[in-house]
Amino acid sequence: MRWTRRTLVASTLATMAAPAILRLAHADAPQVTLKLHHYFSAVSAGHEKFLAPWARKVEADSAGRIRIELFPSMQLGGAPAQLFDQARDGIADIVWAVPGSMPGRFPKSEAFELPFVLSHRALVNSKAIEDYAAANLQDEFREVHPLCFSCRDHGVLHTARAIKSIGDLKGLRLHVPNRLAGEAVNALGAQGVSVPTPQVPMALAAHAIDGCLDPWDVVPGLRLNDALKNHTDFAETALSSATFVLAMNKQIYERLPRDLRTVIDSNSGQAAASMAGAMWDLDAKAVADAAHDRGEAITVLTAEEVAPWRTATEPVTAAWQKQMKEKKLDAGKLLAAVRSLLAKYADEPEPQAPQAPQASQPAEQKIVAEPQQPQPSQPTAEGVTRPKADAPAVQAAAPPSPAAPSPAASTAPSSSAAKPAPAPAAAPKPKELDIPL
Repeated sequence: MRWTRRTLVASTLATMAAPAILRLAHADAPQVTLKLHHYFSAVSAGHEKFLAPWARKVEADSAGRIRIELFPSMQLGGAPAQLFDQARDGIADIVWAVPGSMPGRFPKSEAFELPFVLSHRALVNSKAIEDYAAANLQDEFREVHPLCFSCRDHGVLHTARAIKSIGDLKGLRLHVPNRLAGEAVNALGAQGVSVPTPQVPMALAAHAIDGCLDPWDVVPGLRLNDALKNHTDFAETALSSATFVLAMNKQIYERLPRDLRTVIDSNSGQAAASMAGAMWDLDAKAVADAAHDRGEAITVLTAEEVAPWRTATEPVTAAWQKQMKEKKLDAGKLLAAVRSLLAKYADEPEPQAPQAPQASQPAEQKIVAEPQQPQPSQPTAEGVTRPKADAPAVQAAAPPSPAAPSPAASTAPSSSAAKPAPAPAAAPKPKELDIPL
């Protein structure tokens, strides 16, 4: 080919223009909008401090090519127990669901709901279940694309009278979050009762229940401290817990361009599980500290004091193992995996609340000391008056502006008293109540 001056100039201009054309094409790439559906309220810690910042990070990492719209308080319809199927069927693109709200459907997941198996720290449990899921739960969740698994803050006994021993529980009717928690309460001499979470205050007022086995974060949202000013916590293990899965519609995930799947992947797994676990632990500490400041009694049982409780609930674990055997599952192997993973993450550092903004410096000092780019606030050390959480907390980004939460709103952080959200579907074992409105 003969190179002329005109050919050389044209070739040079084309080479210079190519990057700009590529950038333009990338900027014009169609935006992917994903709907994320869950049952917590828009002012709950789960929404404000986990789901909203997680969604904003995905958007930032994708350079705006992914947009995630959050729909709290079941705004897309249905009940909390239907969230998993909504992700499977494409009604929502992503859901935050509770496997325990569908008793018997995810039997291997129930290993993380057995009494006195888990740590009292949500972060340790969340990191453990994420690894456990990768090795053991692929078949149970094959209908969706799981993004992460996590565990909520452990159950605490909230009662009108002090509970310091098993004998103090005798005859009490306690609200429980799932089937295995109900069986554990029954084994301890009380009666596990399942009522929808929004109806718990009404059940208390009607004396249909005497207290609750629920995590700390439900206390402000349901205003449990109005009637229940005694709290019995556990120093090292958890009497109950609840598992969560952040799940995506499988077809939607597979249709994403490869680079956007990479963005989703980098914000899944342990990264997301750790973020959720730290959020639960920080919120639990804030609520417990608020109860202490109000002068409410908090009893924390040591490992030695819990020993009789553990013995009394061993039949619950034995019954679960028998059920696994009937399903041709090796319960002993599953429990060994859970305990091994809990030990693996037991020494994880505990999360620390973000530091409050400091007062502005004088203008003449800012010229010298202020960096050109904003720097994240440094965490502060926390005093610990109860079991603490672990791993650095991710500072929450500003939440989106979803529609106002429906009356089915759920738990809220300690600074808010939001309307409670629907509870997971009632477990079969505990007694059901029909409470008149």
